[in-house]
Amino acid sequence: MNWADLNLMPAAPELFLFSAVSVLLLLDLFVSDAKRGITYVLSLAILAVAAVLQLAVAEPYAIHTFSNTFVSDPLSTLVKLAMYATTFAVLVYSRQYCADRGIFKGEYFTLSLFALAGMNIMVSASHFLSLYMGLELLSLCLYALIALQRDSVPATESAMKYFVLGALASGLLLYGMSMVYGATGSLELAAVAKSIGAGSANQVLLVFGLVFIVAGLAFKLGAVPFHMWVPDVYQGSPTAVALMIGAAPKLAAFVFVLRFLVQGLGPLVADWQGMLAIVAVLSMAIGNITAIAQTNIKRMLAYSTISHMGFLLLGLIAGNADGYSAALFYTVVYVLMSLVGFGILLALSRAGFDCETLDDLKGLNQRNSWYALLMLLAMFSMAGIPPLLGFFAKFAVIMSVVNIGLVWLAVFAVVMSLIGAFYYLRVVKCIYFDDAVDTAPIVVRGDMKLLLSVNAVALLVLGAVPERLVALCVEAMKQSLTVL
Repeated sequence: MNWADLNLMPAAPELFLFSAVSVLLLLDLFVSDAKRGITYVLSLAILAVAAVLQLAVAEPYAIHTFSNTFVSDPLSTLVKLAMYATTFAVLVYSRQYCADRGIFKGEYFTLSLFALAGMNIMVSASHFLSLYMGLELLSLCLYALIALQRDSVPATESAMKYFVLGALASGLLLYGMSMVYGATGSLELAAVAKSIGAGSANQVLLVFGLVFIVAGLAFKLGAVPFHMWVPDVYQGSPTAVALMIGAAPKLAAFVFVLRFLVQGLGPLVADWQGMLAIVAVLSMAIGNITAIAQTNIKRMLAYSTISHMGFLLLGLIAGNADGYSAALFYTVVYVLMSLVGFGILLALSRAGFDCETLDDLKGLNQRNSWYALLMLLAMFSMAGIPPLLGFFAKFAVIMSVVNIGLVWLAVFAVVMSLIGAFYYLRVVKCIYFDDAVDTAPIVVRGDMKLLLSVNAVALLVLGAVPERLVALCVEAMKQSLTVL
């Protein structure tokens, strides 16, 4: 490393985050369980300061540092800000749930923030090693978070499954990276793309490496046929942890895939487009069809996630700026919808009771019409019903494949969307037309109720005027295409 060229400013939010969480970890040793709210408030403060720092160092162009292993560009800035906001919401939503189950501890907050640091590294990595380091930091934190409720057999089992399959996927990814390194002689994404574009790379090694990399990336996205961990992990994890897994990491995973395939392996676009098309078709089909048979709402949302990852891949398959922008827009919208869906499950859970089945949602409108409306907005948005934000997200990615002539893929996506609408509407039917099975009063903290309401209403408001959010995604992608 050339220390004379080292610029720490682009990485200031990450350096602050690592330092602050390390200090928080030490301070928490002196905080009793009765005063754990101090750790909670400090965690939210760390997120707020990191977001302010991110805005302070943001530039409308790409800045490389740490010997071209770290890049700060408009895309990474936008996604990091979204991840800070998402993690903030997750911590607020999960406070009471974790307190009721004995996991409202320093480990929950520090692991969540270290996972966020790993996501930040994934988003800003421009080198195979930094990409992998960010991914593993995130993964190790998630394994521990899932098993945090140590007296829960399902949680421990889910953590073991995720760990074993995650290790396998990491091995596939590393093997593919080693083949690309052997073919190009570099681990830096820009240098890899340059070598492939010049035709000096070993084509046989490249193709084999690409297959392993796509397999590893598909696992991290939870796409078919590497989806087997998603339903089990979502169902077995505490709902607060399932929300953590299903929200901010999807933003990081999207940029992670973008860096790998577009920035590093962009010249091979014709090869990975075909593979992603197969993965997208299988994910939309299996995700939507299998979700119909589920009675566990968390497992249903897991298969829903698999289908949404199929839709997200449509934007990447387009292979152009419009498609990438549409995929980014879809990812942001998906995270907003997931926050509401899981947030309602957390609101309906209480000490000794987890809201996990469709029966638990029956008659929600009789118990609390406001939460029933919020869940309706989330389900309708996931189904892609206008004028909610989810409709415009699906429309954007479907149009991106239409514009490159893949009309058959767009038609298939529309059909799968119609099939998916069935199980989303079934949830609404349970809420509004069935008699309540659980009649216990719903008690929710004021901060959670306010944030959850804003989150859900945003699906409707932004759906009415989606132009601003779309413009943000388009501008971020446009300014970053010189890097990508």
